[in-house]
Amino acid sequence: MKKNTRLLLVSLLVGSLVAGCGKAGAPASTESSSGSSSGSTVIKIATQSPLSGAQSLEGDGIRMGAQLAVQDRAEDFKKLGFDIQLFPQDDQADPKIGVSNAEMLISDPDVYAVIGHYNTGVAIPASVKYEEGHLAMVSPANTGVELTEDGKKSVNRLVARNDQIAPAAAKYAKDKMGAKTVFLAHDKTSYGQGLADEVRKAFKDLGVTEVGYEGVTAGEKDYSPIVNQIIAKNPDLVFFGGMYAELGIIAKQAREKGFTGKFMGGEGLESNDMYKIAGPAAEGIVYATVVSDIRSEEAGKQWVEKFKTAFNKEPGAFSPFAYDATLVALNGLEKAIKDNGGKKPTREQVEAAIRATTDFNGLFTKVSFDEKGDNKHSQVYIYQYGKDKAEFIGKATE
Repeated sequence: MKKNTRLLLVSLLVGSLVAGCGKAGAPASTESSSGSSSGSTVIKIATQSPLSGAQSLEGDGIRMGAQLAVQDRAEDFKKLGFDIQLFPQDDQADPKIGVSNAEMLISDPDVYAVIGHYNTGVAIPASVKYEEGHLAMVSPANTGVELTEDGKKSVNRLVARNDQIAPAAAKYAKDKMGAKTVFLAHDKTSYGQGLADEVRKAFKDLGVTEVGYEGVTAGEKDYSPIVNQIIAKNPDLVFFGGMYAELGIIAKQAREKGFTGKFMGGEGLESNDMYKIAGPAAEGIVYATVVSDIRSEEAGKQWVEKFKTAFNKEPGAFSPFAYDATLVALNGLEKAIKDNGGKKPTREQVEAAIRATTDFNGLFTKVSFDEKGDNKHSQVYIYQYGKDKAEFIGKATE
């Protein structure tokens, strides 16, 4: 018998024993369908982000940001009689896995909130499940307009939407980058195409001439077909709706073929891995993002050092907002516990308390959710890649 087969049989046997203990051998449960469990003092805050694969650098940054917030507030909840735990899940940037994870999280009565996702294309289908289970979601990164347009009570986000980012980015491109002609490209995802379509409308309103509009398949290693189109059209600007991995390859190949125009995109282009992928072609790439320069103030510098001490790593692009998103979730949870007489609340109570968040001062952003779950205080910022790091330019509207 092969080793893997023996391990599989052992796993199945253990799983069946655990499952049996959870039924006939367990005492009568006092759980409600909405997640209240009077017999447990454990409360789990889940994360959903890619912890493996090409986008794991940023996905793990979200996990670590949330973990730091949980650690910072653990003692407060211990005084209330509860053990707060982080429960990270790897959605692998895959909608099907994100949905499967969401169903698992809903089935666990100790899970009261989800911090995630990194990809809007994963967040949207997973959010349908969260809504069904009254499991509150606070997103530190998703910008797709559709996420909060369906009136879900469970779905909230800290960051600006694509229909806020796009006009600001397009105006900056025209006024500051001198763009008169633009070639639009996207990665066919909910996030990437959604952003490209919103920017397309904004450029049209500003009188910038569109010379091309194409989608690419994420994960390819060679983008010669679209690069050849860019070379032929020779636009002032290529705007890419998508992630750093794809734009890095496109920029590198385009520069190698002599393209001298500029590149721009959204927050999906924000990653230190851009230099590994694009090489010297990374320099000059501009992106509009929802994350400000966390090192511009002393509190941010101190937090970065705290993060590095905790994890021996630099924070990811969305680690700060994952930290604040988790603080928002924990603030709502704390309020729900106190309003419930110090007892473990239902998921509906936590869901309502988080949505009611008003003028909450996170470390990096102020948070007030509107009726859709969007943050009234969200902003759009501009960065440009220099020789060895992305440099903060300022607010897009300045």
